[in-house]
Amino acid sequence: MNELLEIRGVSVFYGTRRALDAVTLNVPHGVQVAVVGPNGAGKSTLFKAMVGLLPVRSGEMLMHGRPLAEYRDPVAYVPQREEVDWRFPVTVFDVVAMGRYRKGHWLRRLSSADRAVVGQCLEQLAIAELAQRPIGELSGGQQQRVFLARALAQEPHVLLLDEPFTGVDIATREATLELLTGLRDRSVTVLVSTHDLDLAAGRFEQVALLNGRLISAGRPEEVFTEEHLQAAFGGQMVVVDGKSIFVDQCCGGHGPQDRAGSHGPAPSPHRGDDGFTGE
Repeated sequence: MNELLEIRGVSVFYGTRRALDAVTLNVPHGVQVAVVGPNGAGKSTLFKAMVGLLPVRSGEMLMHGRPLAEYRDPVAYVPQREEVDWRFPVTVFDVVAMGRYRKGHWLRRLSSADRAVVGQCLEQLAIAELAQRPIGELSGGQQQRVFLARALAQEPHVLLLDEPFTGVDIATREATLELLTGLRDRSVTVLVSTHDLDLAAGRFEQVALLNGRLISAGRPEEVFTEEHLQAAFGGQMVVVDGKSIFVDQCCGGHGPQDRAGSHGPAPSPHRGDDGFTGE
C-alpha cells in the first residue's frame, strides 16, 4: 500500500525546549491512527506542525512524496476545545461554512453547492437546528460537533482530531465514532490524539505511542506492551482492554504489573501488514 503521509525525523521546539524529537512515522492512505501518550507528550504539537501552526526545526513532512504544505487544503484539523475563542461572534452555520473556503478565497461568496455541503454536514452531525445560534451559547458537546462538521465540510483527504473525546457527552462521543466509521468507508486518512488507551486499542486499527519521541507504532497489540508503556508513561497507571497496568520505573527497572497478570512481549512493530511504520 502506498504511503500517504511521511513524517521524517521531525523535531519541534517551544523556545529552547524540544517538544518533538526526530519523529518518523509513515501512514498509508485510508488508515485510522490513534496517537496516544501522556500529557505533554507532543500529540498536539505534532498535529499543529502538520497544519503549519508550529514551525518544524528539522525533518520534513510529505504527502504523496511532496511537502505537506502544498497539500494543506485537504488536511482538516479539529483543535482541542479550550484552544478556541468561543466568544467570537459567529453562528454555527458561519463556522461550518469556513470549511468551504479554500486558501486565498476568503472573500468569495458561498455557491449553492457550498451551501448544500454545509447543510449536509450540519444534518450529519445532528446540529442543523442550531445553525443560527452563536457558538458561544452551545454546550461543549455541541461545540465539538460544530468543529467536526466544519472539518467534514472541507471534504478532507486527511483529518486530524485533537482529543475529540475529552469533556464531551456520550452522544457526541458516539457521533464522533460514527463519523470516523463513515470516513473509513471513504478511505479518508485519520489521526486522532487521545488519552484513552482502551478506546485506542478497541476502535483503531493502528496506534502511534508518543512521549516527546515516537516510542512505537503499529497494531494496538504490538504497541501496548510493558516495555513500550513503561517508556511512555513512567510511574503512572494506564488501562488497556479493561486491565489496570501499573508502570513503575523505580526499584531496578521492574516492568508494569497487571492486576490480572503481566502482559507478555509482542513483536516489534516496525512495519505492520498494511505498511504503517514508525521509528
